[in-house]
Amino acid sequence: MDAPACDGDRRIGLGVIGAGQIVRERHVPGFKRIRGVELVGVVNRSPESSRRAQEAHGFQRTYRHWRELIDDAEVDAVLIATWPYLHAPITLAALDAGKHVLTQARMAMDGAEARAMLAASRAHPELVAMVVPSPFTLQVDRTIQRLLREQAVGEVRSVRVLWAPGTRDPEQRLHWRHQRELSGNNVMALGVAYEAMARWLGQAVAVQAMTHVFDPYKVAADGGRTVTSIPDHVALMAEFPGPVFASLEMSLHASSEPTSVRFFGTGGTIRVHLNPPTIELATGPDGFQRVQLRPDEIGEWRAEEEFIAAIRGEGEVHLTDFATGAAYMAFTDAVHDSALGGRRVTLLAGT
Repeated sequence: MDAPACDGDRRIGLGVIGAGQIVRERHVPGFKRIRGVELVGVVNRSPESSRRAQEAHGFQRTYRHWRELIDDAEVDAVLIATWPYLHAPITLAALDAGKHVLTQARMAMDGAEARAMLAASRAHPELVAMVVPSPFTLQVDRTIQRLLREQAVGEVRSVRVLWAPGTRDPEQRLHWRHQRELSGNNVMALGVAYEAMARWLGQAVAVQAMTHVFDPYKVAADGGRTVTSIPDHVALMAEFPGPVFASLEMSLHASSEPTSVRFFGTGGTIRVHLNPPTIELATGPDGFQRVQLRPDEIGEWRAEEEFIAAIRGEGEVHLTDFATGAAYMAFTDAVHDSALGGRRVTLLAGT
């Protein structure tokens, strides 16, 4: 992407499509803290919910449809916070209309949509195109990267990840995440988990996966029962450059166990817990010793700040550009294909 001219005082008119929890708790407060960002308009799933969002957050106006927001000349940048089935069509329309785009994670329904989004962004290098980054490992990513770069445990041979994506709903209520027509090939937090793993290890070379739906029956809003094909348990082995072999288990039925990561090297082990963020290192007979996180390495949520800074030419998109998002969507597709066909799936470079 060509860097725009630096203009720290430039007014940025923001339009928001979708006004759910993360918009209320993260995005709107984040944008309001940035000087010169103007909350131009919002559109949600109904006129009533759009008006509630307008009143709650101080948007200037609402729209009947997201296309009206895209057509608004006062909107310079668009935040897409809908369910994944709309991410690609809104992104393509927004870029075509000359709008900068920040889209929620679960970049798209599948790899094909993500590649179309990436191609559109490359056709408009003057525009910023960004995906909200996986936030769960931000505090420890740089320390992990440094320890691996310095070979603190020698050459890493294998990695083991247990990722608890959330709490199982005992009432089995139907959620958009259970509906393939709304969520696509996304599975629980698979995309954001892989995004974090790729920060440490690079992009995967191949994957072999098994998935299962332990709780297929869900209760719809009308009280009826429906069936989901979205897995609630994933177990996979992925090959990364090196080679490094990483196992990932993600299950709603392991929610009582905190997310943890182990790096096994020729000279020791790195052990990571995310809540609270801690890193331990074992390289000798004394066992695991706590690694102090350096203040300059501790990452934090700054998606809104990075997006606006990139628009103003004050910085670049590091977390997360469309190429990275397309890569994790390709991985999500590969897991789906591997589990369906019972085979190892190779990932092509650049996908």
